[in-house]
Amino acid sequence: MRDLDKVMTAAEAAEKWGKAPITIQQACMGYKGAPPRFTEDECRKAGRIWLVTYAGMVRIYGEPK
Repeated sequence: MRDLDKVMTAAEAAEKWGKAPITIQQACMGYKGAPPRFTEDECRKAGRIWLVTYAGMVRIYGEPK
């Protein structure tokens, strides 16, 4: 897998895993007082866009459908 394929936007990840983009974003930043589900090495915000790693998505949501 190429390095570029290991990182994707929250929108790309949501499409690939069949989730809503807001679900991925909330997993990055935490929701309703819950801690973030992703580690600092698995997601970060770049401007207004959340970036997540493929490995982080697999850890939380399993393999893509």
